Amino acid sequence: MSKLMIYGATGYTGRMAAEYARSLGLDVVIAGRTAEKLQSLAAQLDVPYRVFATDAVEAESLEGVAVLLNFAGPFAQTADIFMQACIKAGVDYLDITAEINVYRRAEQLGAEAAKAGVMLLPGVGWDVVPTDCLAMHVARRVQEPRSLKIALQVAGSMSRGSALSVGEIVGAGLLARVDGQLVATPDAEPRHFDFGDGPVVCVPLSFGDLVTGWHSTGIPDIAMYVHISGDAFPEGDLSLLPDGPSAEQREAHRARAVAEVSGVNGSAGRSVIETVNGYTYTPLVAVEAARRVLAGERRPGFETPARVFGIEFAQSIAGTTVTDF
Repeated sequence: MSKLMIYGATGYTGRMAAEYARSLGLDVVIAGRTAEKLQSLAAQLDVPYRVFATDAVEAESLEGVAVLLNFAGPFAQTADIFMQACIKAGVDYLDITAEINVYRRAEQLGAEAAKAGVMLLPGVGWDVVPTDCLAMHVARRVQEPRSLKIALQVAGSMSRGSALSVGEIVGAGLLARVDGQLVATPDAEPRHFDFGDGPVVCVPLSFGDLVTGWHSTGIPDIAMYVHISGDAFPEGDLSLLPDGPSAEQREAHRARAVAEVSGVNGSAGRSVIETVNGYTYTPLVAVEAARRVLAGERRPGFETPARVFGIEFAQSIAGTTVTDF
């Protein structure tokens, strides 16, 4: 089988991914909850479509599908159901979430997935592909790495879907990895990171990298931060937000992240990754991940992007650079 299902294809990022996957000539079926929207997009792209809710996934829902790429968030409401359905159906699962509890659940399901020959690969978007690859890159520059700190720079406006996912991330509480274990760190303090233009204040937040960074690098102490600028984190009635930033808004804000690694002997390394806007990057890299999985680049069980596709995967998207300091 070589069919790719894109679920949530009529959403802001899912639509861009479906259009890109079709342009590459992939065998695509789009899916979601709303028949009318799917009919319109399916006619535009000349692809088949399937209508089903995430809480009503049946065997025929995934029939003939090799890879499910999930764009329907908040992922706390969709990922677990889909991962279990994929394990039963023998379908590899991918999504674009940054929600840490999805990664923790994927870990729990990892052994069952491996036994079924299924790969669970959450996080094939802006987070965590660049940060996962960057973490592994910096870790290889440091002798006996012990501590990893990752910071994301979030600039520009946020999509409605991302804003809802942020609520799930905040709701998970402040966490860090200490001696290999995830622990609550409610008193974690902000700290400064330099994305290339001088130090800026970043606040702690529990992204999925606290899980992927551990699996990809084996570093036992990991903390995650974010620098918020502009109107990045909206407040109020999130349902009133636009679907996402315009092409012009995306063009105005490039995405950057920094990873710092220190070793037991005092050695240290820092690298910055910069690329196109996260909302431009995500559909491109997610579809590229799906394309590679369809081509046989896969490892059954719970996996991370850097482990499956290699340290250079983040830079497979044009306009992406890594700078070492």
